[in-house]
Amino acid sequence: MSEDREPTDQDEATRAEQDERAAPGDEVIGVRRGMFGVTGTGDTSGYGRLVRTVALPGGTAPPYGGYFDDLVDRLREALPDNGFDAAVEKIVVFRGELTLHIRRAHLPAVARVMRDDAALRFELCLGVSGVHYPDETGRELHAVYHLTSITHGRRLRLEVAAPDDDPHIPSLYAVYPTTDWHERETYDFFGILFDGHPSLTRITMPDDWRGHPQRKDYPLGGIPVEYKGARIPPPDQRRAYS
Repeated sequence: MSEDREPTDQDEATRAEQDERAAPGDEVIGVRRGMFGVTGTGDTSGYGRLVRTVALPGGTAPPYGGYFDDLVDRLREALPDNGFDAAVEKIVVFRGELTLHIRRAHLPAVARVMRDDAALRFELCLGVSGVHYPDETGRELHAVYHLTSITHGRRLRLEVAAPDDDPHIPSLYAVYPTTDWHERETYDFFGILFDGHPSLTRITMPDDWRGHPQRKDYPLGGIPVEYKGARIPPPDQRRAYS
């Protein structure tokens, strides 16, 4: 079982050791303890002593391989007035997949170009995935859009980051209407506010639910549940182990 405590010298040594295990160029943003990174009685997994590095893939230098180079070159040409450098934070090729990290203010403009340019033609957005990195200060919340070009048979991701204290990302509903319920779900579970969405309300949790259950700092099994008039205590309060 994990415990709430202040970092120690041993923690720093463990982190340094874990950093050495990260791939060259990766961005190490923290160390996770336990299976889910939860501290206190919320971690009921039995993996409280597991220590793992939290690392994100670093930027990839060209050439990227395959059709990735043509795609990036065309996007650079299609975004006017040096718009590519202003919009794109970094390009990551990881495990054979291409991700463009976009600054949030430029997301709708990039998405329109990806959809409308004849050489790109990413007509379909398959959905939005939320991710929470509590240790990535100032970039804790990420939204990942999965795009597909039916015309050219290509795929890529657009990834956008926002801080916990300003969780606003422009909605892509006007560009890809298929993101309607996906953005609602991501808001419901992660608390990302998609500005411009026509009806950003909870889609799974009750309207008066507190918090966002898929954030990594959300308590696991720590909330009592009322079911048909019977109140059930949290899992970690149901049994006592000697």
